[in-house]
Amino acid sequence: MRTPDDQRIPRTGEPIRIVAVDDHSLLRDALCQLLNAEDDLRVVAEADTSVGLGDLVASTGAHVVLLDVEMPRHHAPTVVSELTARFPRLRVLMLSMHDHLPLVQELLARGAHGYLHKSAPRASLLSAIRGVTAHDPQVMIVLPCSATPGAAFSPAGSSLSPREREVLTQVAGALSNRQIANELGITEATVKRHLRNIFEKLGAASRIGAVNKAVEARLIDPAAKAKQPAPRQPAPRQPAPRQPAVQRPTPFAELAFRRVV
Repeated sequence: MRTPDDQRIPRTGEPIRIVAVDDHSLLRDALCQLLNAEDDLRVVAEADTSVGLGDLVASTGAHVVLLDVEMPRHHAPTVVSELTARFPRLRVLMLSMHDHLPLVQELLARGAHGYLHKSAPRASLLSAIRGVTAHDPQVMIVLPCSATPGAAFSPAGSSLSPREREVLTQVAGALSNRQIANELGITEATVKRHLRNIFEKLGAASRIGAVNKAVEARLIDPAAKAKQPAPRQPAPRQPAPRQPAVQRPTPFAELAFRRVV
């Protein structure tokens, strides 16, 4: 006889039951349509909040929860801890627009079985869901290569990631958070996350202090300290026609490994 928690493991030939949790309705609807198009996957419930999520998992017998990292009235590490404590065999996959590696570390330590960037390829998401519910489940991480996911398992105090160096180089050029976000094509919230991580790694209390410490440690170009934002040149009255830019897909790194208990 199967116990309630044993039901978190799909039987052979049984569809994987999924609960999708995201406060952005358009994205959630698209995600559910994508998953329900697969013969072996079934979205049994969706929600725009993690409030009451444990009871929803219990009532649906879900095998997997796809959980957005940032939502109102939601602290992702706490929610993951509560779910995995109540349902030890439940698989929780985190979805996020952020590649903040300390956050990835914390969520995996709390019991999450995967962390996927929301712009990851469709095939990576499907592979992650099937991988974490397999007989020999794996922990899945899918992040842009620029996030250097291998660093998520480096000792604390390791050198800055390439993206953190980019942010700090922009800081050295006296750019504001908004300007940095525009330059790097990320959100201001992501810039702030990177800065908090930079301050923690370098033991700095200010932007200037972080720049000085990074220059001393040769983590960024010393010449960056003297750089200022270049003034914008007025556009010519009759600009030459430009060829459309070629959109190149973002390279992703996909890691799969067994959790060591």
